[in-house]
Amino acid sequence: MRTLPHIAARVFNTPLLLDSAKAEVILAAVGDRLGVSSFTNIDGLTVPVRGPQMAIEDEGYLAADRETDSGYDVLKGIAKIDVFGTLVQKSGYLRPCSGMTGYDGIRQNYLQALDDSDVKAIAIDLNSPGGEVPGCFDLVDLMYETRGEKPVWAICNEYAYSAAYAIASACDYITVPRTGGVGSVGAVWIHMDFSKAIEDAGVKVTLVKYGDRKMEGNPYEAMSEPAKDRFQKSIDMVGELFVDTVARNRGLSTKKVRDTEAGCFLAAEGVELGLADSVMAPDAAFRALLKKIA
Repeated sequence: MRTLPHIAARVFNTPLLLDSAKAEVILAAVGDRLGVSSFTNIDGLTVPVRGPQMAIEDEGYLAADRETDSGYDVLKGIAKIDVFGTLVQKSGYLRPCSGMTGYDGIRQNYLQALDDSDVKAIAIDLNSPGGEVPGCFDLVDLMYETRGEKPVWAICNEYAYSAAYAIASACDYITVPRTGGVGSVGAVWIHMDFSKAIEDAGVKVTLVKYGDRKMEGNPYEAMSEPAKDRFQKSIDMVGELFVDTVARNRGLSTKKVRDTEAGCFLAAEGVELGLADSVMAPDAAFRALLKKIA
């Protein structure tokens, strides 16, 4: 059985800006391959390979005569940048691939769209539960600092949670369909303790290390309270950065954002809290943006 250490390194013992439901799906989907048999029951849970495409592509808006190798489509002067699935620091692709989108691709698409003379506005088409911390806030700050160069709308299709909401918050305007959602302004750190399973299996693990904090939080022994306190401080720092970023982007008080307690909110409630601007279906939101730049 392959334990897929490259996946484990991106899931465990690292801060994540990820909706809790998605975290549970990831643990269920990869748990057995990571040697965590208690997470193998995933009946009724499916992970989409790619998020749904915005209905506007079927309405004749696509500029068919435009030849480009860019990572976005230009539809009647609007660059549509897809942000679907789990968000990662680097995917190496300009478009969503294998259920994830890279901040590297979003950044390149966004900067290119700003410089593209055919683009009058940008629509960030979002359907994501969030993902990794590295790369997220740098991208969000870039989007915030370039506000005003061109209209940028976040069109939730269906939802933007955690890291995906951080991206949405940097846009000029956020729309969410009535069955969609926004929020999850928080962070999580997942630690797996295999020590009891290892003991039951009759295996003894010896860690030879230099420095008391070397291998802190490793999965072969129970986490100490001092180590847990240090991890909590790290995750608190990321959480506060997230709260401050959203408050700045949305013009809200940090208290109001913090008081959401990292909750996920359906459309109307998200608008009421100031996390979104309008309840609108994705195709209707796109037409509204078209009207704005007409």
